Amino acid sequence: MKLSGLSHRLWSRGSGLLRATATVVALLGAGSGVALAQADGDAAAGERKAHTCLGCHGVEHYVNVYPSYHVPLIAGQQAEYLKIALAAYRSGERVHPTMQANAGLLTDVDIADITAWLASEGGDHSADVVGDAPESAATCVACHGQTGLSASGQWPILAGQYKSYIEHTLKSYRSGERQNAIMAGIAGALSDDDIDELAEYFSAQNGPLRTAPTNN
Repeated sequence: MKLSGLSHRLWSRGSGLLRATATVVALLGAGSGVALAQADGDAAAGERKAHTCLGCHGVEHYVNVYPSYHVPLIAGQQAEYLKIALAAYRSGERVHPTMQANAGLLTDVDIADITAWLASEGGDHSADVVGDAPESAATCVACHGQTGLSASGQWPILAGQYKSYIEHTLKSYRSGERQNAIMAGIAGALSDDDIDELAEYFSAQNGPLRTAPTNN
């Protein structure tokens, strides 16, 4: 991975941000389910409960109409992260009308079960690096790993995620549409070109993410 110039400045900034990550995650969890993230779910029950999720996440290359981006791959995603995300949609902390409506129907047990099943349904992956990381990835790798395989279960796997979804997410953090103190600080330093390069790099990596299976 090539690191110089902007990357070193971002890394220095990211080191300070990373030290605050545990505190921020705890604060986010207080409103969106840290206790939930600690509970193990029943994957078999989750498969039966996930039918609504599959209407979008079970369709390969499915696109959100407006704004236009690929609906994210969630099979193989970290269960803890999925729990926190669903709890945030349910509470209204994270905004997306369809996701808020669906998450609003789920209990804590439902969320734990569904995310346990989704996490168990990932594909094969490799830690081998594909291509050279852009300079702007220096801060990202502190949490998400050099190839997008995140070190903590509370941080999403980026390896193999749709490029358009990564772009949409980073721009949402940059604009403030999606709230997170750590990501707002990092994304705020990124240009459109930086975001394009990061999305291209992480989407090209080999990860466990795939379309949620509908025929189990």
